[in-house]
Amino acid sequence: MSIKSLILIITNGLVFIVVILLSFTFYNQFSKAIDERILLQLNSIKTLKKNQIEDLIESEWNTFLASRDSTDHSNTMHLDIPKEVLGTSGIYDLTPLDPLRKTAIVLVSNKNNKTITKRIDENKITKILLERTGMGNSGESYLVGEDYFMRSPSRFFPTKSPGTIKVETIGVKDAFSGRTERGVFPDYRAVEVYSAYGLIEISKLKLVILSEIDIGEVTAPLKKLRIRLLGLIVVVMLIAIILSLFLTRLITVPIMNMQESLKIMAAGNYEQNKAFYKISNEMKEMFEALAQLKKSLQGAVAFSNEIGDMNLSSQYQPKSENDILGKSLIKMRDKLREFRNKENKNRLHAKRLLVDGLEKERQRLSMELHDGLGPLLTTLKFYIENKVESIEHKKVMLKAVDSTIKEVRLMSNALMPSAINDFGVGAVLSNFVESVNASTDIDIVFEDLTKKDKSKLSKTQKINIFRIGQELINNALKHADANKIRITLSEFDDFVSFFYFDNGKGFDLKKVKLGSGIVNIRERVEICDGKIQIDSKNGMTTFEIELPITNE
Repeated sequence: MSIKSLILIITNGLVFIVVILLSFTFYNQFSKAIDERILLQLNSIKTLKKNQIEDLIESEWNTFLASRDSTDHSNTMHLDIPKEVLGTSGIYDLTPLDPLRKTAIVLVSNKNNKTITKRIDENKITKILLERTGMGNSGESYLVGEDYFMRSPSRFFPTKSPGTIKVETIGVKDAFSGRTERGVFPDYRAVEVYSAYGLIEISKLKLVILSEIDIGEVTAPLKKLRIRLLGLIVVVMLIAIILSLFLTRLITVPIMNMQESLKIMAAGNYEQNKAFYKISNEMKEMFEALAQLKKSLQGAVAFSNEIGDMNLSSQYQPKSENDILGKSLIKMRDKLREFRNKENKNRLHAKRLLVDGLEKERQRLSMELHDGLGPLLTTLKFYIENKVESIEHKKVMLKAVDSTIKEVRLMSNALMPSAINDFGVGAVLSNFVESVNASTDIDIVFEDLTKKDKSKLSKTQKINIFRIGQELINNALKHADANKIRITLSEFDDFVSFFYFDNGKGFDLKKVKLGSGIVNIRERVEICDGKIQIDSKNGMTTFEIELPITNE
């Protein structure tokens, strides 16, 4: 993608995002403001009508009680009022008992064994609820009983009796649950409405009053606003595209000149003198900086070639305090000097360790030959020279021969166990642990989880695992003061895991000396491309080693 296209996409994309965000924020805030205002207005209307209905019912009740002896209750004669209602004074909602399911709010007075009833004129309630000032064309207020049926006429279904229209909406349920709120949800027509609702409780009467208006009517101005915002976005984007095209031309012409110059330098030509069109002083300074960069690169390349040839005595002077490349090359040269010196020291130290190790191994083998095989062979020589014929002496000679063979086997196993290829490293380590357990009081437990005949371990891995186990146990016997050692060798499809634990006094890994057993163990793990994790403290030392299994 060209820089011209990139600039056009970025600038116009940013303008588009900003315009969209501003438009969306404005529209969202405007919409929220309308929602809050409508709900507040509906809540005020609901509260007003609730107070008016409560005042009406209380006024009818007070008048009813004051004139109970002369009350006309003929309008309740067609209601089959239950005895438990007639037996208790109060205000009741008996709409379900009306044959036509019209609103039936009845006043009952029971005094001196005389029961008088009166039905409040539903037209008075309807007059209050159908007054729709401030509710637009789709607004209405209505009452709902505890059976979720209307108790006042619906302006949308004027021919239906109130008690036949079911209103099981969120607002009704919330109001009967004691929550007086306002919100947006479908009404009994399944039409989304703004709604404010509350509970009317007087005597035995319990009704929910709701004031609602259709969302469609409220959001009509928002639709016009959306169209205007879309038009504004289109106009702004057109202006932004025109301006970005003009600005892009001013920017890209010098950049294209710079691109051509850099291509020439990238091809290795630091001597090019081609003149380029420079639209501003800034571009002129950029090309001058390029010339300086060319000279610096030439010097850095020459110095890096010297370093590549390991001529570490060569010198280089940075161009300034900010010449990071020159300083990095000097630092690289110094590090290579330091590395070469350390490498020479390590090589010399490794040779010394190798010689010391060989001498120690020879010394140990000499002592074992002198102290182990020497006396046995001297005894055999004595018996042979004296031509012993006694059966008892021959038994002694046979025992000496067996001891000699056993000693040779022990020495051979110490140098390189022959059974490691025949029976596997697990079996050899197990035999080694048994021999150590027989000669020490330390409790050593070895768990062999290798695959025995199907093992994929290489010969090198087997030898190194055995030597690692030997080294760890010998170190524990000499230095750890431990009384418990646990070792587990597990073989999986892709790797072998060696876990070691002892409860000795531990050691400080930072203070382990070169040439010690720990260093030897690390080197053996590295030879097998493995990983090792060591954790040591007083009372617990663990080694976790993993070696990858590869087919040789």
